[in-house]
Amino acid sequence: MKKLRLLIMVVMVGLLWAACSKDDQLQVQDDSSTLKSASVKQNYDMVPNEILVKFKDGTVASKKDLAFTKMGGKFKEKIHTRMMEKNGDKEGITVVSTSGSIADAIANAKDLPEIEYAEPNYIYQHCATSNDTYYTNGSLWGMYSSSSSPANQYGCQATVAWAAGKTGLNTVYIGIIDEGYMYTHEDLAANAGTNPGEIAGNGIDDDGNGLKDDVYGWDFAGNNNTVFDGVGDDHGTHVAGTIGGLGGNGKGVAGVCWNVKLLNAKFLGSTGGTTANAIKAVDYFTDLKKKGLNIIATNNSWGGGGFSQGLLDAIKRANDAGILFIAAAGNSGTNNDLTASYPSGYDVANVIAVASITNTGALSSFSQYGATTVDLGAPGSGIWSSIPKKSGKNIVSSYASYSGTSMATPHVTGAAALYASTHSGATAVQIKAAILGSVVATPSLSGKCVTGGRLNVSSF
Repeated sequence: MKKLRLLIMVVMVGLLWAACSKDDQLQVQDDSSTLKSASVKQNYDMVPNEILVKFKDGTVASKKDLAFTKMGGKFKEKIHTRMMEKNGDKEGITVVSTSGSIADAIANAKDLPEIEYAEPNYIYQHCATSNDTYYTNGSLWGMYSSSSSPANQYGCQATVAWAAGKTGLNTVYIGIIDEGYMYTHEDLAANAGTNPGEIAGNGIDDDGNGLKDDVYGWDFAGNNNTVFDGVGDDHGTHVAGTIGGLGGNGKGVAGVCWNVKLLNAKFLGSTGGTTANAIKAVDYFTDLKKKGLNIIATNNSWGGGGFSQGLLDAIKRANDAGILFIAAAGNSGTNNDLTASYPSGYDVANVIAVASITNTGALSSFSQYGATTVDLGAPGSGIWSSIPKKSGKNIVSSYASYSGTSMATPHVTGAAALYASTHSGATAVQIKAAILGSVVATPSLSGKCVTGGRLNVSSF
C-alpha cells in the first residue's frame, strides 16, 4: 500500500502494480495433486528473479540440485522457522534466485515430483474519558461515542469502556507486523513490551529462537534486533498508537487499549516487505506464544501480494496457537469478493478483515469491501496517532493524521486487547465472536461486509 503525504500527512494504502510483463501469467492451481500456488499476475509486485519453493520432506540434495537446474535458478536462502520445526516440517521453504522470468521458473517447477509448491516472493506495502490533547481538541473521533464529549456516534465507543474503568492490562501482548515502531515515543514507552526470554545486550540467543537480543522484537527486513530505525518507521508507530497509546497522561493521543504490551516484527522497509519475511514475522510471534507469552493478536496493516501457500500455512500455525490475525481489507476501493485481496482474504478462522469508515459513517472512498470476505468496518479516515519526527539531529515524539484501512485495523486489534484484558482466558475464537457480535449496524456497510456493521467496544 502506498503512502501519500498531504499537509496533514494523510496516508492511504493501496496495491502496487508489478513490473511483470503481460506474458508472465499462470493460472492458480487448485488441484491438490499439482501446485497449490503458481500465480504470477501483472497487478502484483514481487521480488524480481526470485521464487519460494517448498520441497517435499526427504528430498535429497541431488534432486534439489537437479530441480534448481530445471528452474533456471540457484539456492539463495532456507527458511526453517522454529514453528515449522515444531509442526513437523523438516524441509522449510527455499528461496531460489532465478536467471529467467518468475513465470518460467514456476512453470518449470510445476511438474517436478519433489516440489510441493512454488510461488513468487510477493512484495507487500503498508496499507493510524481521556485528557489527552488530541482527544480533548476533538481530533480523536475514532474513540468517541454518541454520549462522549466530544461526541461522534461513528467512533468505536472506546470512551464508554474507559468510563467503566476498562483500559486494559499489561499482561496482554499484541504483535505488530509492519514497519518498526518508536518504542521510546512519549505515548508508547510505557506500553513497549519486551521478550521476557531475552537478556538485553548480552549478544546471546537466550530463549533459543535463533535471534540474539530480540528484546523489543526483530527486524526481519534488516536481519537485526533494531526494530526502530528512524522517521521511516512512522506507519508502524502510527499503528502502535491507535492500538495502545497511553491514555490519561495529558498528552498526545489515547489508544483503544491504554494498558497493553506491544512487540514488533518489522518486515516492511522503504521498498515494502517480502512474503519470505512475512512468514518469518508471523512465525516469530507464534513461537513466542508457544513459549508462554500471552500474545492475543497480531496487527497486519499491509497487503498487495497474491495468494501464497507459505504465508497461508504460517497464518494457520498462528491460528493453531490461538493468535488472531487482524488484517487491512485494502485501499483500492474494490470488492474483495470478486478480486481476492491478501492477507486479509485468507480463509482461516483467526483472520479478521477490516474495512474503513469516515467520521460520518460512510465507507471510506478508498476502502475495499466484501460481503463475504471483509468482516467489519472501523474508523480509518483522518485518524490521529503517534509518529516519530526529525527535530534537528534528534528524533522526537510527534503526531499526525493518516487515512487508510491500515488505520482502521489497529482499532480492531486494540479492541481484541481490551476484550482479553477483561475476559481472562478468552480464546481467539471467543474474542473474534465478541468483536463481530457487538458491531453496530451501519447503512454504508450493509452488504459490504459480513456483519454489516462497525466496531463497538462499549461493552468490552
